[in-house]
Amino acid sequence: MFKKSTFAAALLAATVISGVASAKTFIYCSEASPEGFDPGLYTAGTTFDASAHPVYSRLLEFKKGTTETEPALAESYEVSDDGLQYTFKLRPGVKFQTTDFFTPTRDLNADDVIFSFERQWKEDNAWNKYVEGASWEYFAGMGMPDLLQSIEKVDDLTVKFTLKQKSAPFIANIAMPFASILSKEYADKLQADGKMSQINQQPVGTGPFTFVGYQQDAVIRYKKNPDYWGEAPKIDDLVFAITTDASVRFQKLKAGECHLMPYPNAADVEAIKADPNLKVMEQEGLNVAYLAYNTTQAPFDKVEVRKALNMAINKQAIVDAVFQGAATVAKNPIPPTMWSYNDAIEDDKYDPEAAKAALEAAGVKDLSMKVWAMPVARPYMLNARRAAELIQADFEKIGVKVEIVSYEWAEYLDKSKAKDRDGAVMLGWTGDNGDPDNFLDTLLGCDAVGGNNRAQWCDKEFDELVTKAQEETDVAERTKLYEQAQVVFKREAPWATIDHSLSIVPMRKNVEGFVQSPLGDFTFDTVDITE
Repeated sequence: MFKKSTFAAALLAATVISGVASAKTFIYCSEASPEGFDPGLYTAGTTFDASAHPVYSRLLEFKKGTTETEPALAESYEVSDDGLQYTFKLRPGVKFQTTDFFTPTRDLNADDVIFSFERQWKEDNAWNKYVEGASWEYFAGMGMPDLLQSIEKVDDLTVKFTLKQKSAPFIANIAMPFASILSKEYADKLQADGKMSQINQQPVGTGPFTFVGYQQDAVIRYKKNPDYWGEAPKIDDLVFAITTDASVRFQKLKAGECHLMPYPNAADVEAIKADPNLKVMEQEGLNVAYLAYNTTQAPFDKVEVRKALNMAINKQAIVDAVFQGAATVAKNPIPPTMWSYNDAIEDDKYDPEAAKAALEAAGVKDLSMKVWAMPVARPYMLNARRAAELIQADFEKIGVKVEIVSYEWAEYLDKSKAKDRDGAVMLGWTGDNGDPDNFLDTLLGCDAVGGNNRAQWCDKEFDELVTKAQEETDVAERTKLYEQAQVVFKREAPWATIDHSLSIVPMRKNVEGFVQSPLGDFTFDTVDITE
């Protein structure tokens, strides 16, 4: 790891964007610190942007700017006639990164692929609990342990996955960050040295950038991977300058201290667009923001109470105050740009008087609750504290007292998973693979309780519909099942759906080649800086 003084000097040298330099350094003013650098352990986009995308590769990856998969570490794959076996042919000659802390002696092979999945899958694997509390949240929440029958090495460059039942989202899932391929050789070395936790602090992959070091909550530094199997990055050095305040990110961008930033304040967007040195990309976000009640805790275990609280929230006021027009009110758990979106569903009507009467009818009086507010800006919620304050005021109108609580981002994500968590937690989701399953099962399925399912909601009817949709290969039939699942969701109200936002990415005028992702990823292997 770099010492603090070394990082400070490196960042200072990198921040002079307009200066003369032989190497191109790209600076990204990121919004928060990553939880770690092992993408299998986490689900946050912040963490994926800092780990999965620069450092690692996957068997398949999403074509830039789309939700379509394309070959990556696997040159090709074949599916058996019964839809249960997927055989991947690996790309020959792929090299793992050489760093100050590891020098590989062999190329990527089938052992690395099997290791990367089995550590998440098999409890008797030495790496399954290599960090305290490891839950492999994505792998488990998507039902992968129940889906996989076996993963076999056919030969050094061929791996066969056998499933217990057909899974329509399987190929898209394989392209997601949790399925990043790690070096088994590096893992074996760390295990032999008694330093297993280092794999989450000093990552080694096959991606476009090699990890150099991380100064906690301040800066992450990467360099171009000279052995990258794909098209070489156009920049030499990549710096993540961690800047949690959106206003400060804007000032840094304006001053030329970074090239690109995520999640601007809505109030700053017009000023950004008016600045001749800046430009903006924008598109509909594949996202949703929500307030998840803990449906296992009284009185939120009563659907009547959850529906009453939903009627008390003025969602349009939140959209107006937080996004200033760059979002729409959400009624479903998937965005309207997603196939199978059920537009026939009617939203809970904003009606404080009816909400108050419904609470009284449910026998709930003098209710006090906590509303959790995220400490960071996310694409689906630019200012959670402001949204929570508006919800606090709305609930006060119906006699419900709200305490707003928050934690540091990694702690927030961890604590909010607890099955006995109190109150309602504000969170959201940007789709990771373009499939409705990535919202409906990942966030609301029974397998995700205690993980991504922050509502701790396990509804048999909903779960059966979503599971059946996974096993169905006909898109029209899958659509019908997902539409029915949304009806059940709305009836049972485990969340208050809040908004779907526009994704806005400001950058310096001289940035070229950045491709905005419908999945909300920030990747820099194609960016360039023009003179």
